[in-house]
Amino acid sequence: MIRDIQQEILRLKKENDICILAHSYQAHEILEVADHTGDSYALAVKARSVPNKTVLMCGVRFMAETVKILSPEKRVVLSHPEAGCAMADMMDKDIIEQVKPLYKDYTVVAYVNTTAALKTICDVCVTSSSAVQIVKNIENKNILFIPDCNLGAYVAAQVPEKNIKLLSGGCPIHAAVSREDVENAKALHPGVKILVHPECRPEIVELADFVGSTSEIMDFARSSEDTEFIIGTELSIAEHLQYEFPDKCFHPLSVGLVCKNMRLTTLVDVYNCVRGMGGEEIELDADTIRDAKHCIDEMIRLNHE
Repeated sequence: MIRDIQQEILRLKKENDICILAHSYQAHEILEVADHTGDSYALAVKARSVPNKTVLMCGVRFMAETVKILSPEKRVVLSHPEAGCAMADMMDKDIIEQVKPLYKDYTVVAYVNTTAALKTICDVCVTSSSAVQIVKNIENKNILFIPDCNLGAYVAAQVPEKNIKLLSGGCPIHAAVSREDVENAKALHPGVKILVHPECRPEIVELADFVGSTSEIMDFARSSEDTEFIIGTELSIAEHLQYEFPDKCFHPLSVGLVCKNMRLTTLVDVYNCVRGMGGEEIELDADTIRDAKHCIDEMIRLNHE
């Protein structure tokens, strides 16, 4: 049954000129019908170069917004209208407009996991893999890093020469990983390397053998000669790696590492979207696109200096 639905999706996306983008946290059966998979920013960049007039983002809202910001001429559809992001939603434009006067000489650095509206008043965007390099390249010593205080703390530890101020916010899924989770994982799998995302709390990061973005964690596991790993990010990553390397073992650091928003999208949702009966088209006004794109352009510039 799953294979039948997948075959119909493949037929319909070609017939209707649709490019399917799927974030790495999506279910495996969705990744199998996607044209491109990866993290949110990599997918948004990829969308600019595809010839299709319609892009279906299988992920969450801020990801679809980022695609629309970088490809305003394309029709962008979010696979599930209720797929938000707890981190992106915890800080809005109004909140940061009130905070900015308290940090007048600070460069506002926004994690890409933010709304399009919030990006319009930020100076530069970062991804989890580019944050350290970009903050290093910012001329200003004073940085206000939003919204993830855990990623911000990781950056601050790597770039001690900067004065980095953090606000209370972040990914509740990664932040819930505890020291007890790490101790239990080590007891169950002695000697196995622990790979974690920098959205985890600093005390968890300190206990890890490798810290990196989702893509970096996957690349580390691919290139390592080790045959067993403890994966400290969304459970789907351990699953995808297990499919890719059935002779290796991938253990979740915590069974609580499940993003409910990412799990909202099903294969049937994708099927309905490619037949024009599901999802939500993302619409942003010209001013929002222009102003939000500025901080993304700065990210690209600073990441290549």
